[in-house]
Amino acid sequence: MNQGVIKQLDFEDLLSLPSNMDPSSCHDALFSCWQDQQNCNPNEPSLFKALCCAYGWSYLCLGLLKVVNDLVGFAGPLLLNKSFLDTQYTFHLAKLKLKLRSSIMTVIYKKCLSVSLAEQAQFSSGEIQTFMSIDADRTVNLCNSFHDLWSLPLQIGVALYLLYMQVKFAFAAGVAITVLLIPVNKWISTLIAAATQKMMKQKDERIRRTGELLSHIRTLKMYGWELIFSNWLLETRSSEVQHLKTRKYLDAWCVFFWATTPTLFSLFTFGLYTLMGHQLDAATVFTCLALFNTLISPLNSFPWVINGLIDAFISTNRLSRFLRCPEHRHEQCAVGSSSLVSRSTNSQFCSDSMAVVMYDACCNWSSSNMQQLSPVIDHITLAIPKGSLVAVIGEVGSGKSSLLYALLGEMQLIHGSISSIGSVAYVPQVPWIMSGTLCENVLFGEKYDSKRYCDTLQACALDVDISLMAGGDMAYIGEKGINLSGGQRARLALARAIYRGSDILMLDDVLSAVDSQVAQWILNHAILGPLTERKTRVLCTHNAQAISLADMVVVMDKGYIRWVGSPADLTISQYSAFFSTMTLNTALESHDQEHEISSMRASEDLQQDNSSQLNAGEVQEIIEEEERKEGKVEFAVYRHYAAFSGWLVAVIIFLSAILMQASRNGNDLWLSYWVDTTRGGIKSASSTSFYLVVLCIFCIVNSILTLVRAFSFAYGGLRAAITVHEILLKRLIDAPVKFFNQTPSGRILNRFSSDLYTIDDSLPFILNILLANFVGLLGIAVILSYVQIFFLMMLFPFWYMYSKLQLFYRSTSRELRRLDSVARSPIYASFSETLDGSSTIRAFKSQNFFFTRFTEQIGLYQRTSLSEFTASLWLSLRLQVYPESVHILCQWDLFSSCFNFKNSQICESMMHQ
Repeated sequence: MNQGVIKQLDFEDLLSLPSNMDPSSCHDALFSCWQDQQNCNPNEPSLFKALCCAYGWSYLCLGLLKVVNDLVGFAGPLLLNKSFLDTQYTFHLAKLKLKLRSSIMTVIYKKCLSVSLAEQAQFSSGEIQTFMSIDADRTVNLCNSFHDLWSLPLQIGVALYLLYMQVKFAFAAGVAITVLLIPVNKWISTLIAAATQKMMKQKDERIRRTGELLSHIRTLKMYGWELIFSNWLLETRSSEVQHLKTRKYLDAWCVFFWATTPTLFSLFTFGLYTLMGHQLDAATVFTCLALFNTLISPLNSFPWVINGLIDAFISTNRLSRFLRCPEHRHEQCAVGSSSLVSRSTNSQFCSDSMAVVMYDACCNWSSSNMQQLSPVIDHITLAIPKGSLVAVIGEVGSGKSSLLYALLGEMQLIHGSISSIGSVAYVPQVPWIMSGTLCENVLFGEKYDSKRYCDTLQACALDVDISLMAGGDMAYIGEKGINLSGGQRARLALARAIYRGSDILMLDDVLSAVDSQVAQWILNHAILGPLTERKTRVLCTHNAQAISLADMVVVMDKGYIRWVGSPADLTISQYSAFFSTMTLNTALESHDQEHEISSMRASEDLQQDNSSQLNAGEVQEIIEEEERKEGKVEFAVYRHYAAFSGWLVAVIIFLSAILMQASRNGNDLWLSYWVDTTRGGIKSASSTSFYLVVLCIFCIVNSILTLVRAFSFAYGGLRAAITVHEILLKRLIDAPVKFFNQTPSGRILNRFSSDLYTIDDSLPFILNILLANFVGLLGIAVILSYVQIFFLMMLFPFWYMYSKLQLFYRSTSRELRRLDSVARSPIYASFSETLDGSSTIRAFKSQNFFFTRFTEQIGLYQRTSLSEFTASLWLSLRLQVYPESVHILCQWDLFSSCFNFKNSQICESMMHQ
């Protein structure tokens, strides 16, 4: 806390994580329980049960602490133990929630690394990103709601018992109102659950479309299609908002019913009590009012608890469906197929000299298409000898890339078997480049070998490029290698595969991204060079020279292998015309060659670098560090949000909240007046009716104002959410290309997913609570000042203490909140990047390297969250202790001057302290 006052906080100032909160430990705890679930119930494993297995005991122990804390709350405000118990419970619950969040996020990430592209096809990219950005947090909120599910009824039950001790069976009228509202709220909760599911589906689709827009933003700007795709995205947002609107208005009804329950409770209870012939006295009235106030918090919280549980279980089911996907397997055998050896009739399929063997293999991209008549890969039998160069040729769409995906295990095998011997490296047709330096992309988690590294760069024609880069191979090449040319990206992906030294290289059309001279260099020095001459190479290509130098040629057509043989046999086969066309194209491309290949390579590299944005004139660091504001939140932020909601709506919300509290205070003052006027025992039926009618008027006015406030907040929050998204999207669409070069897409997606969800859902909820607490405190201050003038003398000294306390706290909390946002963005950027390159990561078997990198990012995020929670509890404890001092001093003044106060004033002052 002191550091936050002295200077701007940085990540080095954060609290260290306890060993049991380390992301790797959290992952292992949940993953082992999830595996047990899969073994016990293979068809329908439950993530909820796995969470209970991993953290249930710790959570139950916190439940015991909560029981004691809740019961102590009824013993009186003088017991400071409640403050310490409440702080302890909240602190340990926050730590458990952090562990739970870390476990879920790491398990989701690990699953993305383990699920094949065929299984991932069941989920859109937006849906998978929503799992990480939203569903993980909503599942963690289960910790908040689950204990409250029994704790709140316990608090309500104790309060009702104490009411019975005061007014006997008159409290049954209030109970009847509460019971009648239970089925109403249950029905509303069911509707909220349905609306939430529909909203989440639309949110998944919106995030998917946002990611797609970011991926092709340069093309859209080039063709001037920004408005078209902006409207395309707004269509999904409009559908999402419709379901959000339904949910918000249902929430408003839910809040209205529960917020008016205490007022209705007091009206019916006191009305029945007087109609039964009892006389109201100060002790009875204000003891009951204190108990009614005790009921307000659990009654108002209960709908949010129910909604939180519904949201948590919806998200848990969504995550369970994803986690149930089968793991990726490199060697596959379809269910019902016999073993490879027993099915083989040719000895070549049983030989140890084979690197890759496919036997009668049929593959599809999705398990839902397994019964289709025409698989993508259709009854292929192929044996590739070790150390050979195999050229896979065919027209566009003939299935060349799908063949490589099938060999990698990325497709769903529905018949036959596929196996390979040895490690694999893969270069996709569209190279996947991770954010980082050029050197990091080549090493890909491997140890640095200077000689092999230099030989690889030279073989892939990257040495001249690097010599021209500012920073050399340590230059930051941008997200997805956006600051490299297409040819440079292709050569970088090839260098990664060659440096790995795998037994099998699968190269998808790697020569098409470079010109003929560089292609010839790469073919001679990289694909056929000393670094790979003993490796098995499967090359999808249209390059005639590569085909002529291959040991085997495979001709693909519509998912079938039409022909297999040597290059010499190809020239006299029925596919010779296809080979002649490729030879002619190659000759046309290279007829102007006048120099040696090495000099041509240097010239080509210079041309590539001239077209590239990364050259000697630019700085090494391309990605801009995320900016975070310093100092207090500017007033303009609040003003903008009020403007987004609508100034008229904001005024209505504020006035309705003030008037609602005024009607509640008027209700208490009227009861005080009623008690004082009937204290002498003089009463009549007409006077009782008059008091009840006025009390009823206060109740009706309070209910109407509550309804206005609830629906105004729902409408204002929806309007702000719509406006913020529109402005955010317009700024994104209008941003120059330079912005997208310098800003990772994960950082942008964080704004459109997690941050926007906060504006859609969390911010209105928090503002509603803030406003309710503010007007509540204001109302209490007015009542105490009216009843007890001594309170005014205490008000200003304690106001000074509170202001100093909040200034001390806010300087730290603001920085922690900003650090938390900065630490969160790399998580989503890394996750989005991993989704795009998951097939490459699995082919290289680099899952552990990327998982370790991700856990480090999660660990930093955990530290910011832990520090933020600890700071907020530091403030919370002091905010609970300071009022006890006010209470003691006001009680002393009351009892020392008790003859100067009426009984109703004494009771009312004690109730509001």
